[in-house]
Amino acid sequence: MDTVPWDAEAYDQHALPHVRWGLETLKRLCLSGTETVLDFGCGTGRDVARLLDALPHGRVIAVDGSPVMLARLRQRLAHRLDRVEIIQADLRRPLPVATPVDAVMSVATLHWLPDHATVFSHIAAVLRPGGRFVAEAGGAGNLAAVLAAVARARPDLAHLTAPARQRRTFAGVDETIRNLTAAGFVKIEAELAADPMPVPAETFEDVLASIVLVPELSALPVAERPGFLRAVAAEIGEPVVDWVRLRLAATRGSPDAIPGHPAVSI
Repeated sequence: MDTVPWDAEAYDQHALPHVRWGLETLKRLCLSGTETVLDFGCGTGRDVARLLDALPHGRVIAVDGSPVMLARLRQRLAHRLDRVEIIQADLRRPLPVATPVDAVMSVATLHWLPDHATVFSHIAAVLRPGGRFVAEAGGAGNLAAVLAAVARARPDLAHLTAPARQRRTFAGVDETIRNLTAAGFVKIEAELAADPMPVPAETFEDVLASIVLVPELSALPVAERPGFLRAVAAEIGEPVVDWVRLRLAATRGSPDAIPGHPAVSI
């Protein structure tokens, strides 16, 4: 899989809103403590750790496409892996999960995937009937000011990073509901929420580098990256990351409600 070239350690150091997003998403699962939950795009394992706390008699399947992120997860949870199954997989493709799971959660992942309709059908295919899917990701309008600043600071970068830019899919509410419905989900909830994050000026460029503009930086020679970050920060002005989050929750319907994707046998 052509993954974003993350620096897992830097991501953990600066990804402060992701901690809150994960906690809020986990609360919406309403777990009893015995379930098997799949973390779709588990990253470095912050939310896997919280899932283990919430599942004293359950287990977690942690799936991500980045070997760097999964290595960090293994380091973070070295003494807690007895109830964790770790899978490196292309998140654009059917999930290699042998038996149905009780719930799926996903934090800050969906916007890196181009085809949400297909992703939702893959998630439905491994989720038991009645199982809950909760997620949050960048939604319509996410990073509009930041990406406009990138375009002003480096107009040629849109051409240089075309493949990486295509991975960002900031979906709206209506299309998300349509895609979830087509994948066989019912009881669907979806909303967009602005969630701007002020950043201390002295760390703003580091946050942009480690979380926000990783694809853009990867397209530039190393020597050009500091100047690019300074120029983008100057174009943005006030050090704020203009997050807009898409939050969704849905329940998997009956197996015959998922066209073209038969459920895993129970």
